[in-house]
Amino acid sequence: DALLAVERHATSKIRTADDIERVATLGFRGEALAAIAAVTRFTLRTRRKDALAGTEINMAGGKILDVREASCPLGTSVEARALFFNLPARRKFLRTDTTELSHIRQFFIRYALAHPRCAMRLSADGRELYNLPGGATLGERLGDLLPAESVAQLCRLDYEDAAISLQGYAGRPAGGRADRSEQYLFINGRPAGAPVLSAAIREAYHSLLPRNRFPVILLFMRLDPALVDVNIHPAKREVRFRDPAAVRAAIIKAIRHALGQREAPMPGLAQDAAAPAAAALAGLDRIFRSAARPLATPHQSMRAPPAPPPPTLPAWESSPASAPGAPWSRCRILGQVQQLYVVMETEDGLVLMDPHAAHERILYEHYLATIAQGRVASQGLLSAETVELTPGHARHIRRQLDLLKKMGFGIAEFGGDTFVIDALPACLAAVPPGKLLPDVAATLAAGAGSSGRLLEEEIAQAACRAAVKAQQALSLPEIEALVIQLSQAAMPYTCPHGRPTLIHMSFQELAKKFGRA
Repeated sequence: DALLAVERHATSKIRTADDIERVATLGFRGEALAAIAAVTRFTLRTRRKDALAGTEINMAGGKILDVREASCPLGTSVEARALFFNLPARRKFLRTDTTELSHIRQFFIRYALAHPRCAMRLSADGRELYNLPGGATLGERLGDLLPAESVAQLCRLDYEDAAISLQGYAGRPAGGRADRSEQYLFINGRPAGAPVLSAAIREAYHSLLPRNRFPVILLFMRLDPALVDVNIHPAKREVRFRDPAAVRAAIIKAIRHALGQREAPMPGLAQDAAAPAAAALAGLDRIFRSAARPLATPHQSMRAPPAPPPPTLPAWESSPASAPGAPWSRCRILGQVQQLYVVMETEDGLVLMDPHAAHERILYEHYLATIAQGRVASQGLLSAETVELTPGHARHIRRQLDLLKKMGFGIAEFGGDTFVIDALPACLAAVPPGKLLPDVAATLAAGAGSSGRLLEEEIAQAACRAAVKAQQALSLPEIEALVIQLSQAAMPYTCPHGRPTLIHMSFQELAKKFGRA
């Protein structure tokens, strides 16, 4: 069997033509050992449980040099040395040692995450990089492999329907990265990807992260092997789904549900490693979720001068200061800085809130909710207004007139690249059409290939951005009402464009900055 194992296709898992349609193993062609042996100096040692001695095979460039009995431990070990020694043209295209080691690390991490119950070790230049014990949980394996700050930002993800099961972790928007290097996707236990997976993740986060920021994601997908084709890429790094629309919808729903849970930091990570990020998240959650006694009356230290909102800004609903369980009852409002940032004190630190970003998030979610329920209220303008657009923007508006009407816009063509507007969604009625329509047109141009639901969200983003003004003095009741409404949002921690609405700084962090820790 040892000699047979290094023959091409000898270990193939395919026995019938139907097996190709239902691949459930990491490999199936049975040529990995033969391919590795063909370009290295290769040694295989193996011993069965009931054998007194093992077998050792030495090869070079695919040719067997010798086969002999050997003393070796139970199991099989494979050693490959002098990569591409017999292919100098291929060898010269290897990158630097640092780059190649980076690729090896990524490969190692993906398979270590896929199989947390297996012990795995990686060494380079005589230095041990990873030594992972077997029998670990996924949470423990994550804590061993990913930065503590990344792990502390993860929310548990679980989803299942008739055809697809999804488990894993979705990163909070605050933990966004500059690239996709911390996105780990597994299909039926195999590290793999597909354009539909990347698109679904991007759509799930598109109103939570700024452009060119990417979430940390660990996603395990299980589905019938007959519904996924793993044979479209030579290295099986990319797959194709029979029903990509169902896969996309499942991923978006699973991620948004996970982020909406506002869980505590995931189990399995050492608490001291997760403490800074976890404390910040827990501090914000306590403001929104706890109904314990007030820290102090919020009126004591308020300094912001009361001022009514300008007529162009929809007023926030006010709420009695004695409202039971009000989110702001867990904090003391200290004031407003530069007529912009609201400063609040909690039991364990300070919270800064950007009212502009907070109001944009509230308006955005309210607008989308009315669209989803099919009850968008339109408000007619006192007099219809015409808006002229560039030819490119006019083309995109023309294509989406029906969608805009569904979203509460009273809009029609007026000849050339001009449109007439006689009504706006009620929540946006105070926004000048000449300011709103060009923003919506630019958004449509940027998202020309987006789905209908995504287009609705992108239009809502642009509309709400136009509707909200920054830098205005707020009265105490307005601040209290704003915090209450923000606490009821599905994702209160970012505006629709991914900017934070709240920043938490613990007293522990403050003590460190002042050298008191």
